Amino acid sequence: MSASTELETWGNFVDKLRPLEQRILERIPERFRDDPQIRQQAYRLLLMATARTSIDALVGDRRYPTFVPEINIAINLFQPNADTIYKSALIEPDGVYRITGNRGTILFAKLGQLGPDMLRTGQGSAPLSYLDLDDVADKDGHFSVIISPKKPDGYDGHWWELNPKAIKLMLRQVGYDWANEIDTSIAVERLDTPAAKPRLSAQQMSDALEELPTMIGNASTFFVDHVEALRNEGYINKLKVFDVSQMSGLVGQSYYEGAYDISDDEALIVSVKVPDVCKYWSLILTNDLYETIDWYNNHSSLNGAQAKLDDDGYFRAVISAKDPGVHNWLDTAGFDSGAIQGRWLDCSGTPMPEIQKVAIGDVKKHLPATTAMVSLEEREDIIRARRAAFQQRKLW
Repeated sequence: MSASTELETWGNFVDKLRPLEQRILERIPERFRDDPQIRQQAYRLLLMATARTSIDALVGDRRYPTFVPEINIAINLFQPNADTIYKSALIEPDGVYRITGNRGTILFAKLGQLGPDMLRTGQGSAPLSYLDLDDVADKDGHFSVIISPKKPDGYDGHWWELNPKAIKLMLRQVGYDWANEIDTSIAVERLDTPAAKPRLSAQQMSDALEELPTMIGNASTFFVDHVEALRNEGYINKLKVFDVSQMSGLVGQSYYEGAYDISDDEALIVSVKVPDVCKYWSLILTNDLYETIDWYNNHSSLNGAQAKLDDDGYFRAVISAKDPGVHNWLDTAGFDSGAIQGRWLDCSGTPMPEIQKVAIGDVKKHLPATTAMVSLEEREDIIRARRAAFQQRKLW
């Protein structure tokens, strides 16, 4: 927060937002700068960043924390994973907190302590520690954990040491079977402050408003040129390891990615032997500004429960604009270029998939005869079921 005693005004706040238009447009790949759709996408990123950071300004009180949406379909920043619900709570490193809730039945739920916040610094930082809620939940899924610098005297319940650099708690809830799994419920209570929250002072509200332009600028531009960097490195229609260890990535999870670029009459076949032991794996697509392609309304992501493996244990997916009739289809949804990203978590190996570009009409020639297929009518039903299932997940 600002140390200034001069209160922010709305007009001054709006004036600070004006340079953000030029800032984000300058980060857009040069080949897109005259594309009206891409420019409007950039403005949407600014809106998303405004929405995300405004939540912090309104309810992000470190003395009275609460878990709020971090990124999702409406706040499509930092390339959210299609299977993950992200929530966060702002904290102070000297506080005493109690986390309670129910783990639910989703594949896994992990709570992280994060240090310097990229929203505020514009720089990534490594996670400080993670807590798997499986380690603290009882047989019915309920959990209660004290988080503090020192374990309270006489306390014999679950305790998690609070890192002196921690300023945020981040919850990742990862689901495989969207329609049938139950998401985690969680609450945070600060125990070393009075229960009732006092009225905010003018300075507190001013400080929250004053830091927004910096946060909006950082959030909206952080990854705008990421896909272009992949292209410039030569990773077009091929993949490489993506190191997110310094960007709050999930410990134990391996990431890979690369840019894709295909025409409407082309397709990419991604193939990989799935490790014998693997808790979680998935594949998603992003557009050229590194927004995750709309997984609510398009068949643009697959995970280990949704995909069908071939008889030889390989996962083969087809990336294309046109539906090839293959069960494992990833729809580019109107974006003929963007990025492919995959995840392996707690697996016996982290293989790098191979990519082959083929004509859309020849896709079946390059797949096993036993490849699972779907009709157009079946695809319609699958997409509608995906949308209904994900809408019922707990975003807040």
